[in-house]
Amino acid sequence: MAPLLLSPNTSGGLRSSGGRAPSDLVFFAPRGALGRKTPYVTRMRYAPYETLITPARARPELWRIAAGVIVALVVYVLLLMSYGLSIDRISGAPDTFVEMIDGSSPADTMGFLLTFLFMIAGTLTAAILLHGRGLLSLLGPLPYFARDGLRAMAALIALYAVVTLLPPYVMEDLTPNLEVSAWLILLPISLTLVLIQVSAEEIFFRGYLQSQLAARFASPVIWIVLPSVLFGALHYSSADYGDAAWLVALWATAFGIFAADLTARTGTLGPAIALHFVNNVSALLFMSLDGPLSGLALYTLQIDVNDPQVIMPLLWVDATMMVVSWIAVRLALRV
Repeated sequence: MAPLLLSPNTSGGLRSSGGRAPSDLVFFAPRGALGRKTPYVTRMRYAPYETLITPARARPELWRIAAGVIVALVVYVLLLMSYGLSIDRISGAPDTFVEMIDGSSPADTMGFLLTFLFMIAGTLTAAILLHGRGLLSLLGPLPYFARDGLRAMAALIALYAVVTLLPPYVMEDLTPNLEVSAWLILLPISLTLVLIQVSAEEIFFRGYLQSQLAARFASPVIWIVLPSVLFGALHYSSADYGDAAWLVALWATAFGIFAADLTARTGTLGPAIALHFVNNVSALLFMSLDGPLSGLALYTLQIDVNDPQVIMPLLWVDATMMVVSWIAVRLALRV
């Protein structure tokens, strides 16, 4: 099919040169944005992603992206250290914060999830200082962000409800964790904290890093895969998963790719946040692996997560659910 040739002007823009629906979109950045007229190619299925890429094109240099990642990390670490020191000082014990991170009580899990506010602060600092971008430019247009996010959420809740009704109805390794009454009392706080956690990760990896790379590189292989690999690498933890750590990292990488695809197809973070939120609510609040971050779960799964042979079947189930969830969101949004 003939492409749409998007000719440059002083502010950038889109102009069609063909009559038929194109398979590619070719965008030329504003003159001087990269020091020269630079083409960007977006597959037609990712045309809505222009809403997030366009603000990133003002300052798309690679050194800014690298510096932005460093700034986000430094701000996050500084705030995390201040938070940890404050907790230790209030408690009067020097190791309280470390114990909280490794702990499995409701207070430990809530305290840890709260730290993701620092990731949001770091990302916004980087976006503002190095790219002149605010929060809305990372989320996408608010009406579409809310509409697509809520539609995706509804589709995923319906899907998980149906799957919950399927056998097996009893799992031998499943152990009650919180009393139902306590779980229900904590649920509004728990849901809010999980939303903070998933929003922080999506804002950084999909809202900031992915869109900035997309403003610099035409190929989705770069701007979808690279942030997803980094996302997966940060989920690698040999201390928690032993020999199975690489499987967990691989699963997280695949999840990042699906979230990135939904972001590019819709032009907002709403569906990716919904996908991440429903997944993590299931994994943290309903049925969690026993250990760190299990404090808010209704049930815990008592298995040896260090054994690849044990965790592999669970990851296959999760991977299948991830693919079905991605399809459900696409069907709900018609993208």
